[in-house]
Amino acid sequence: MSTCSTHVLDAALGRPAAGIAVLLTSVDAALAEAVTDADGRVRFEADLAPGDYRLTFATGPWFAQQQRKTFYPGVTLHFTVEQGQEHYHVALLLSPFSYTTYRGS
Repeated sequence: MSTCSTHVLDAALGRPAAGIAVLLTSVDAALAEAVTDADGRVRFEADLAPGDYRLTFATGPWFAQQQRKTFYPGVTLHFTVEQGQEHYHVALLLSPFSYTTYRGS
């Protein structure tokens, strides 16, 4: 089984993106919900079997709370968990009109 964490950084302001709601789902069901901490991080405790998963970030409400416009009201990242991998860290670099992601360590 594997675990998953995420880290969201506000690339436009150069700081962690604290307070973003994040949903972890499998193909069939929601597995866990959390909110990024003061450092923009979430570590999910769910054990992930090999297969496809999604992290969905509620970016629209987060930007609105800061009175900032965004083109992306939500960001969904689809990734695959493989057998034998202990942990997946999926990072999101976010700005109002773009985002990028990578698999961290």
